[in-house]
Amino acid sequence: MTTGTKLEPAPAAKPATKAAPSDGKPAGGHTSLFETVIRQFNKACDLINLDPNTRRILAKPTNEISVNFPVKMDDGRVEVFTGYRVQHNSARGPFKGGLRFHPSVDIDEVRALAAWMTWKTAIADIPFGGAKGGIQIDPAKYSKRELERITRRFTFALGDNIGPEYDIPAPDVNTNAQIMAWILDTYLSTMPPHTRQGYGHVVTGKPLVSGGSQGRDKATGQGVVYLLEEWARDQKKPLSEISYFVQGFGNVGSWTARILKPFGSKLLAVEDHTGAIFDEGGLDADEVADFARHHGGIKGYPKAKPVDHDTFLSTKADIFIPAALENQITARTAPMLNVKLVAEGGNGPTDWDGDGILQQRGIQLMPDILCNSGGVVVSYFEWLQNKRSEFWDLEEVDHKLKKRMTAAYRSVRDTAAQHKTDWRTAAYIVALNRLETVYKERGIFP
Repeated sequence: MTTGTKLEPAPAAKPATKAAPSDGKPAGGHTSLFETVIRQFNKACDLINLDPNTRRILAKPTNEISVNFPVKMDDGRVEVFTGYRVQHNSARGPFKGGLRFHPSVDIDEVRALAAWMTWKTAIADIPFGGAKGGIQIDPAKYSKRELERITRRFTFALGDNIGPEYDIPAPDVNTNAQIMAWILDTYLSTMPPHTRQGYGHVVTGKPLVSGGSQGRDKATGQGVVYLLEEWARDQKKPLSEISYFVQGFGNVGSWTARILKPFGSKLLAVEDHTGAIFDEGGLDADEVADFARHHGGIKGYPKAKPVDHDTFLSTKADIFIPAALENQITARTAPMLNVKLVAEGGNGPTDWDGDGILQQRGIQLMPDILCNSGGVVVSYFEWLQNKRSEFWDLEEVDHKLKKRMTAAYRSVRDTAAQHKTDWRTAAYIVALNRLETVYKERGIFP
């Protein structure tokens, strides 16, 4: 069903107050992600007196698609799955955003993620809008053959709600290049044979042999590191003297750590869904990533000691990089942090209350819509290469990515200083100003 309806250097951190114990799950009960988005959105709108008509448009998604589709399992049973695609805004270009396969996927989460994509593409200044989608599923419970059938059937159910010049999916949580290849093949199979070669850019994050881009697998982590280079330069402190810890050691977290390794930055602790580890002498990011890849997580890593969730969050370091799921930094967990900077590698790791506490304590925050935008930037590069029938080498991709990320960083930093506000609000201001300009120049039909 479709319905029209998503640094200025701060003072040193103040001592943390004692926090209640945490089990590692988002504290304080369920928080509506879209409500968080709207509160952040309204704060920025009020500060810059955003045009009220533009404000009304951006407060709601353009389209929300929900599909229920049957799939035959290996044993002959039929299961019915629910999938979503929320298309928030396309004023600056085609809808763009990932697809995630996770048990927590629901319409509120997807709606919020779609809105964040709109802001993210605007901040990165690439000609895309924002969308997001996914299936409410635990992929670990299904065989590879079942996941292929689920993916293909979901793609067929979406039909012409996606398209290379309309809405371009990409990988997200629990999806990868293989999933994108299945989506591509299914979509192309629905096109007339003589036109299929012109639709290869319907998804990004594809395998290289299917039109993917060099550097796409590491793009988000690479973007995080480019921003940390800029931040360290502003702090007049080289990355070789920086210590950090990472929550979530999947694609974003592991690549960020592995790319930071040659700089000499010290990785003190890592947490994923299996547990947390710590070593005051520093962890080898490549070794930890290799262990996690072969053992399904970091639990049992022999060269570090296991620690509980509270101890992990209390790690004293320069930077904390949350690269896991949403709502990790809350009213209960924000007081535990003992860092100078939170660099949001994941989407929505800090809720509204946690944000306020970080600001009160003088902890800088590099917001997700800036910090993890490297993935969508290189997705744009892949889309562009497919349209042009080109193939760029890794050096060219990284050079172009660094240029985009550096410009975005400086734009947000300068806006924060201009408006004397926090970086998240400044990032929203950058995005909203660019979107407002489009609506003022084009007008509203009719």
